[in-house]
Amino acid sequence: MSQERHPSARRCNASNPLAGYCGLVAQRYGILYRLGITPWEHEEAPEQLKDLTEEWAMPVGRALDIGCGTGSDAVYLAEQGWTVTAVDGVGQALSKARARAQSRGVEVNWVQGDACRLEQLGIGDAFDLMLDRGCFHDFTDDQRDRYARAVSAVANPGAVLLMFAFQPRRRGLGPRGVTGEELMRHLGQDWELLSSTQDTEVRLPRWLGEIRPTWYRLQRRL
Repeated sequence: MSQERHPSARRCNASNPLAGYCGLVAQRYGILYRLGITPWEHEEAPEQLKDLTEEWAMPVGRALDIGCGTGSDAVYLAEQGWTVTAVDGVGQALSKARARAQSRGVEVNWVQGDACRLEQLGIGDAFDLMLDRGCFHDFTDDQRDRYARAVSAVANPGAVLLMFAFQPRRRGLGPRGVTGEELMRHLGQDWELLSSTQDTEVRLPRWLGEIRPTWYRLQRRL
């Protein structure tokens, strides 16, 4: 199916309130993409996402991939029948994501913008399933507060948020990480933690340190 009906990715500019985030974080990740240092990239959807979609008891609806990278998870969700919007701050990643979707014959609404200001991106609301595979754990406390308000604003009551995050590291490089307690300090007002499971199968570079990757499943309070 053609993707021509979808708008081109929205971009940050100097007069756009998204410019601050895009100029700092997206620029850093853009450099890493150009250097080929992308340990977060993957070709297949994780088992945790597959399990969630297989367990889904309601009709599929709207899904949001936050920090989608090159789009493997967003494309997987589209293949399962979800109406998918995917947001990332790096144009290079989104270009690869669009090519991936086209090669697989699915439609995804790709949007370049700030994950902390989802409600300002024109993506609508009433999302039923939301995925964050390594976005939240790299934010400052202020960005985490804005993220919490943003995901709550665009989520349906009862929506599920599946999040992959590193624990705070004692050594190594990479994202700052987040504990379950810290996560709920930011999200607990509007979200209930359903489960927390350490991922013992994922293989990541040793230079990231003792990151103890963890999957969280949360549900938007009714």
